[in-house]
Amino acid sequence: MIGFGLRLAVAGGREALTRLVIIAAAVAVGAGLLLTTLAGVNAVNAQLTRYASLHPTASTGGTADPLWWSTRGDYFRGEQIIRIDVAATGPDAPTPVGIPKTPGPGEYHASPAMRQLLAANPADQLGDRYPGRDVGTIGPAALTSPDALLIIVGGAPDEVAKLPRARQLTSIGDNTPALPETVVNLIMGVIAGGLLFPVLIFIGTATRLSAARREQRFAAMRLVGATPKQISMIAAAEAAAAAVVGTALGFVLFFAFRGHLAAIPFTGMRFFTDDMSLGALDILVVALGVPAGAVLAARVSLRRVRISPLGVTRRVTPRPPRAYRLIPLALGVAVLAFALVHRPPTADGQTAVFLPGLLLIMAGLILAGPWLTMMGARAMARRASRPATLIAARRLADNPRAGFRAISGIMLALFVTSVAVGVITTIVANRGPAPIGSTDAGTLSTVFTENPPSVPDTVLTDLRAVPGVRSTTVVRENPALGNGRDPGLVACTDLPPAYGRCADGVTVAEVPMNLIPFEQPASSTRVWPAASVTFDELQRLPVASIVVGTDASAAALERSRTVLEVAYPTEFWVAPNVPGDFEADFANQVRGWQQLAHVIIIASLALAGCSLAVSVVGGLSERKRPFSLLRLSGAPVRTLRRVVLLESAVPMLAVAVVAVGMGFLAAQLFLKAQMDYTLTAPGGGFAAIVIVGLAACLGIIASTLPLLERITGPETARSE
Repeated sequence: MIGFGLRLAVAGGREALTRLVIIAAAVAVGAGLLLTTLAGVNAVNAQLTRYASLHPTASTGGTADPLWWSTRGDYFRGEQIIRIDVAATGPDAPTPVGIPKTPGPGEYHASPAMRQLLAANPADQLGDRYPGRDVGTIGPAALTSPDALLIIVGGAPDEVAKLPRARQLTSIGDNTPALPETVVNLIMGVIAGGLLFPVLIFIGTATRLSAARREQRFAAMRLVGATPKQISMIAAAEAAAAAVVGTALGFVLFFAFRGHLAAIPFTGMRFFTDDMSLGALDILVVALGVPAGAVLAARVSLRRVRISPLGVTRRVTPRPPRAYRLIPLALGVAVLAFALVHRPPTADGQTAVFLPGLLLIMAGLILAGPWLTMMGARAMARRASRPATLIAARRLADNPRAGFRAISGIMLALFVTSVAVGVITTIVANRGPAPIGSTDAGTLSTVFTENPPSVPDTVLTDLRAVPGVRSTTVVRENPALGNGRDPGLVACTDLPPAYGRCADGVTVAEVPMNLIPFEQPASSTRVWPAASVTFDELQRLPVASIVVGTDASAAALERSRTVLEVAYPTEFWVAPNVPGDFEADFANQVRGWQQLAHVIIIASLALAGCSLAVSVVGGLSERKRPFSLLRLSGAPVRTLRRVVLLESAVPMLAVAVVAVGMGFLAAQLFLKAQMDYTLTAPGGGFAAIVIVGLAACLGIIASTLPLLERITGPETARSE
């Protein structure tokens, strides 16, 4: 039977060969994208693991000489630089990953991107922060991305030991990597699901191509004595042949374009090509799962033949879907709403609630889709004023499952990307950098978290000599913290007018560390509350921070940052920063996820469009005789084209609205429960992508319409 099935698949005429080629091509595209998704997840995990290795925990076991290690953050024009200070205490001390030898005092290793940055900018803006000699390049084993800005600076043990968060290591690379937090888990899980579901739907749709035609052929075999088991074997062999060829081509496509895919900054950073790898489990899942899925789809498409060989000819109206299909959708929303009241305290616990809730909504949309299609079709039938509208509405109402199957991939693609883009847009809006040109954007502050230093006049003089610096302010610690009091104190005579003023008769005011109130912009009209200390007492308090007001130019900010880092090389673990530096780095990472979400929606809509095209072509082939009879009875071709267009376009646009609405609802529930944010509507880019994607799907439908006239000629109307 297997040999006979393969012979039918290859030597069954032009129709069979065309179907085989189309199915193989569809499976190749789907398998290639599936492999890309799995490799992309592995690449992201590799990035996260390397990032965790830059912040190791202390390890003092073993007999090796310890290595002093301190990781600090630095910034340059909105880009984050990771600085690692190391010092070997003996010849057996471990060597950091990615370099051949631990640098000594006055030496440093830099990543390729960091070396380019140092060479391209003046030393007083960047290079003076890292005095010493460049002794080599950091290898990929220590870098999260080819674009990573990393520098490993050598020092004396007693100097590095004084740095903030310094620790001793007797081994390198054996620390457990930090897992991504809830937001990253959510976005990665939803995005991966958003691509996997359309891929599987595409493969399933392709393998069902000409299902009705094959049902008739297999039913004829049953009538001449073939058993259900033999029919299933023939169908499985035919589907498996195309799926195996397509899966093999999918592997070829993936490895052929892996380097180009790695170079695309899907997450805001490029991947190393080797990180886009596949594990043994990934290969087995695709190599065995895709053909198995194709065989399963073929068996499902022949369910009527297995009942009886005459079951194919009994074209009865399927039972309409019931409203109970909405239950999983409601349960998914209820799970997310439950998290508003009972949010798990841990990241893993939150992921265990939010991700299943979203997956339940996705499954609910698939189950509820036929019911929604039926209700929309009935509403369209009641308002139909043209024959084409009535025919399309009646067919959708009679078999809503078949009508929804063609657009289910579009519904999932839009839901997934609506959730991802809604979450990402809101996070960026709430945690983005300060507006360009504002006082906040030009305010550079240094917060001393350990060993508060003195501030000699030479430091303030050097800062004031930088072109573009408008003010320098020393903020001291507030001994009366708590009860809503700000953590810093400043003399009213030293308070720059751009940051507010003191009340009349007040000499010392309570202010934030960077003179900018939390989640509010700086204002010259703000009146700061009076402090309980006198001016003389203020001078004896430890220094909490130095705030430099600039014209917000990049040169002024970076020169001021360099002056402060050179003057205080060991007093802080986060470099002098502008409000929004940390937020800008976080926002850049999140924008990378947003870019990935846009890529996914384009790929998902493309897959859904291909599934739609295959479904429309398959539907035309299966209904060419009824359409031919309609033409013989006087129906013009344009009416039949309008029927086909309405059958696909109307439910597609309807489910698009439902999917986007449910996506934004799920995003709002997650944001409110997780971060107490209110959903920020995505910008025009998201709307443009959705509109262009839906327009492309309509174009795909329109491209199949010329086939209608060719396959519905009078010769097709004969009885078979």
